[in-house]
Amino acid sequence: MVSDTDIFKDIRPYQDDEVAAAIQRLIRDDEFIGAIAKYRFSGLSRWGGAAIRSLIRCYLGWRWRKVNSIRQVQLEVATYMEKMIARTTSGVTYSGLENIKPGVGYLFISNHRDIALDPAFVNWGLHSHGLDTVRIAIGDNLLRKPCATELMKLNKSFIVKRSAKGPREMMKAFGELSAYLRHSIDEGHSIWIAQKEGRAKDGDDKTDPAILKMFYMDGKKRQIPFADYIRSLNLVPVSISYEYDPGDLAKARELHAKATHGAYEKSEFEDIQSIVQGIVGQKGRVHVTFGQPVHGDFDNADELAAAIDKEIHANYHLFPSNLLAAGQTAQVDPAAAEVFERHMAQIPGELRERVLSMYARPVLNKEA
Repeated sequence: MVSDTDIFKDIRPYQDDEVAAAIQRLIRDDEFIGAIAKYRFSGLSRWGGAAIRSLIRCYLGWRWRKVNSIRQVQLEVATYMEKMIARTTSGVTYSGLENIKPGVGYLFISNHRDIALDPAFVNWGLHSHGLDTVRIAIGDNLLRKPCATELMKLNKSFIVKRSAKGPREMMKAFGELSAYLRHSIDEGHSIWIAQKEGRAKDGDDKTDPAILKMFYMDGKKRQIPFADYIRSLNLVPVSISYEYDPGDLAKARELHAKATHGAYEKSEFEDIQSIVQGIVGQKGRVHVTFGQPVHGDFDNADELAAAIDKEIHANYHLFPSNLLAAGQTAQVDPAAAEVFERHMAQIPGELRERVLSMYARPVLNKEA
């Protein structure tokens, strides 16, 4: 089906008429089926690998036989999301959704703690309140496998070309991305994007002005003043708070390696492992706050970044883990303190201060 979005075909999510073929490619993908066999049937796959993979293909072919739209894909995702919330959280709560109007395209810019779960929890809040889900910005560094690209584009993800080389290629890629954001919002589709590239491994949520400059590239091309263009994007800061970060130990190890050895070398599929750990790891309670849409006469990206940071820090929901790490024990009941102590006891001694600092940082930012 030809449409004006085909100018963005290189980066955009799949459309309804592309769903069935993408699902068939997934079912035929050996690595995708192998990954399911490994994580879902690890014991059985050792002795009956071929049979298990064949059964998985048959099951998925049956399960997804009538899935032919993005909405149906998202309803499938919602069933898995509901199970994940029940198994790995102590509840997910939301505030600020009254600020979000149906049928309006918003640019949600959030703090970034987990590769997959941050936009997933934003989507869950929107979906459970009868609002449309977002298109998700995802770096091409996470799409090294064809099955990853299929899964992400089926789930309304669009591609950020971080691998672009050279100034000219980068400018072209970011210009295309800026135009796609504008197009989506004008069509009433909301966007989720992290406030900076990479997760805030030290717990310090800061907006990268370069992201905001990318937003403005399309406006600059059209000679629209910065403040006017930013207002037209319906930019909403979002604060995502995890009582316990299932990736806290891995993040602390990376920070420790950089501090002691000057560098940290990621393994080939470490990002995928982080996604899996985020999904299956225990998170305690989770709270997501949707802030007020940004309305201000900002002269430049630095001013706007400071305003977004202020909103994200102010709206960050502090859990006992944050308060205890910051030494504010008087506000925490003994049962919660005992849970936190048990969690910290599992952290190796040389990494404990880093993990404590990670949980304490939102308290310091909120106070500031």
